Amino acid sequence: MSAFIGFTKRLSIVLLFAAGTVRAQQLTIVHANVVDVETGNIRPNMTVVIAGKRIARVSPSASVNPRAGKVIDATGQYLIPGLWDMHTHVYFDGTAAAGTDLILPLFVANGVTGIRDMGSELEAVLKARADVAAHRLVGPRMVVSGPMLDGPKSPYKASIAIATAEDGRKAVDQLKARGVDFIKVQSLVPREAYFAIAAEAKKVGLAIDGHVPDAVRATEALTAGQRSFEHLIGIFEASSTAEDAYVAAGQEKSPGRLLATYNAAREAAIIRTLAAHPKVWQCPTLFWERGQWLVDSIAWRQDPDLTYAGGTWVAQRWPKAQTNIARTLDTEPLPVRARFVTHELELVRKLHAAHVGFLAGTDTPAGVDLIPGASLHLELQRFVAAGFTPLEALQTATLNPAKFFNRQQDFGSVQAGRLADLVLLSANPLTDIANTQRIVGVLADGQYLSQQDLLALRKQLQQVAIGK
Repeated sequence: MSAFIGFTKRLSIVLLFAAGTVRAQQLTIVHANVVDVETGNIRPNMTVVIAGKRIARVSPSASVNPRAGKVIDATGQYLIPGLWDMHTHVYFDGTAAAGTDLILPLFVANGVTGIRDMGSELEAVLKARADVAAHRLVGPRMVVSGPMLDGPKSPYKASIAIATAEDGRKAVDQLKARGVDFIKVQSLVPREAYFAIAAEAKKVGLAIDGHVPDAVRATEALTAGQRSFEHLIGIFEASSTAEDAYVAAGQEKSPGRLLATYNAAREAAIIRTLAAHPKVWQCPTLFWERGQWLVDSIAWRQDPDLTYAGGTWVAQRWPKAQTNIARTLDTEPLPVRARFVTHELELVRKLHAAHVGFLAGTDTPAGVDLIPGASLHLELQRFVAAGFTPLEALQTATLNPAKFFNRQQDFGSVQAGRLADLVLLSANPLTDIANTQRIVGVLADGQYLSQQDLLALRKQLQQVAIGK
């Protein structure tokens, strides 16, 4: 019986979304305030015409509304490009079972129309990418790595164990043959294997993103061609007088040790080096970093979005993770860890001032209180806490992903010819970044979900979450 109920919920969600296919073929948004996320200008009273999956025209609204197709009156509302979460794990270990029914639809329900998946079970994520693209499944457009490449004793199921250079080359070739979009490297990849992975990835035309492995310097990762650094890993080490010990001897790292060995001159040097590599981006996952280092003090049970978290996440996974993190990672006094979180924000502020590029990513749903879609909005707020303007924070989830993928012709702005990935807000996000949460409509690949559709979808997802 429960299986039938689950199937019914999945079917109703798919039908709800698929209904938008018909509506969106001839869709016109009128009287919208269009937000230019590159300049920060707002074009008032604009008409945006959607033809199929793309924006056909953006022009001042006429005095008479269009008569053909569906017309959306966006008076007083703000139209922005669809949001991207650039660090996700949809089919990852203990939460993989929720990937299709809960995680992917939650992104869309929260205005996230694109994701970069940084480590998932290969078969599941490839199927989901195809099903979303064909509108057989509710979800954002997906750029995927498949399983992560990690060391021979990786703790993760959604990974490939790499012990040697040959292991690394073989894994890259296998993933390339399966059609992944890029290679994700994890912390435990051995030094020789990392450079073999980087060389093979370049040879077969795949980018490498991810952690700077423990056995590799940040400057070496830059030379090897790594495209993104996640969680600021490598930069902290480069800013420490103990970098040699970290890289060569595998010395244990911790917030307290990194703070104790911090050197301002070394930090300034690595910032200058990163600024000289404009095609290398930072995805710091600030909301999760705060949650990880302060896991014993965060009141995640008070999260207003908790009803969208999987039932087993709340009852079992997160309490267990909270205990494990506190025992293995957060062993230093809370004030030390709190000082490190402040240090992280200051590092981001300095990197940003040096014009190093940033991407918004959450690591959802791998950590405690990371809720797909919802956490992306909180990540934008952390950027503002680090000194970004609301516009600059919004760029990390719109314009910057388009630049990162070299696909500005497809998304990242509200312009004719771009893919119809758009979000309607009831308030201006440039005056308060928290207004990205005030969603009244979502266009995902040309399919429109109204405020009523979104409410219905969210109610269904709350029911799905109970059983996950």
